[in-house]
Amino acid sequence: MSSLPNLHLSQTIKQKAFALGFTLCGITSPEPPPHLAHYAQWIDNGYHAEMGYMASERNRERRADIQKILPGCKSVIVLATNYYQGDVAPQSHAPTGKVGRYAWNDDYHDVIKARLLDLVAYIEETLGHAVNQRVYTDTGPILEGEFAQRAGLGWLGKNTLLISPKIGSWVLLSEILLDVALPIDDPITTDHCGSCTRCIEACPTEAILEDERLIDANKCISYQTIEQKAAIPVDLRSQFEDWIFGCDICQEVCPWNTRFAIPTLDPAFLPRPHLPTPELVTLLEMEQADFSKAFKGSPIKRTKRRGMARNAAVALGNMQAANGFAALQTALQQHDEPLVRGHAAWALAQYTAEIETVKQVLQAALALETNEMVLLEIKNAYASLLA
Repeated sequence: MSSLPNLHLSQTIKQKAFALGFTLCGITSPEPPPHLAHYAQWIDNGYHAEMGYMASERNRERRADIQKILPGCKSVIVLATNYYQGDVAPQSHAPTGKVGRYAWNDDYHDVIKARLLDLVAYIEETLGHAVNQRVYTDTGPILEGEFAQRAGLGWLGKNTLLISPKIGSWVLLSEILLDVALPIDDPITTDHCGSCTRCIEACPTEAILEDERLIDANKCISYQTIEQKAAIPVDLRSQFEDWIFGCDICQEVCPWNTRFAIPTLDPAFLPRPHLPTPELVTLLEMEQADFSKAFKGSPIKRTKRRGMARNAAVALGNMQAANGFAALQTALQQHDEPLVRGHAAWALAQYTAEIETVKQVLQAALALETNEMVLLEIKNAYASLLA
């Protein structure tokens, strides 16, 4: 039975969390998550793609036992931050790409970590002494969704994201591990997805595995546009539509979001101008200094200039944008990154209305290119025009 003082402490912690900008707050125990076998299946099947850190023995052990992260941990405070911004229309008549909502402003890792540390400072001030703690937001070896469900914040949907019955799934999760015993909240044990399969049906690449509640990162648009540092698999490119950093499709179609999502007023998550839908040609042509300046403090820096230019090339090809053709031709001939030149070749081959011109452009590039990877991309692109 929890003591009255700690019950009062948990209530004041939640009040402070809301004052700091967190939307939901729950508390659970540090007991091992119940679905470790599910996580192991995800790893063993190779669904983590090239994210080797997810499969390391050390991280698997830590995900199985929080005590290996913070010995003496007695409570886990789980928090969720609403980042839904409502509808934002493109601010340009030029071809634009789509960016996942969480990346429309500053890097949430920095924003939320600062708030977590403020909450820890409040706990220490209230208790009158320092506490042993660890804070994480999507960076630690913790199965965040499982702990969030146990803390009563929501349930794990078929797209593996936490869905809150109050505000939907547009939330960023974070945790504080504490060596202080606190009363735990009731978990959400009911699956409110029911027979709905909209997220599964809407995923263009079929990355959401039906009936398994697993995501195959190898097929996921978010993984491929952000974490993938090499070439995007050719068989997936045409399915990316105009997504260039992340993907929100499975959340956009979720009924819990269409009915209950509440636009945030938090300035840290309100969109920067042009960031929700940046101009594709600008991204393709951007020099390193301009890229660093434009995306200072933004999650988009994670994919680096070459990754964003690669993604922009793919989107231009999918759109067959008229004013993108010349930019792709220039990128194929002159871009300093082989990765971008290769994807520009693929993108040009999507302009089926300009097939004879594309053939000439590819042949000219084939005569000048020296990089083996780019040469293969050009040859494959040319062959696709003959099929």
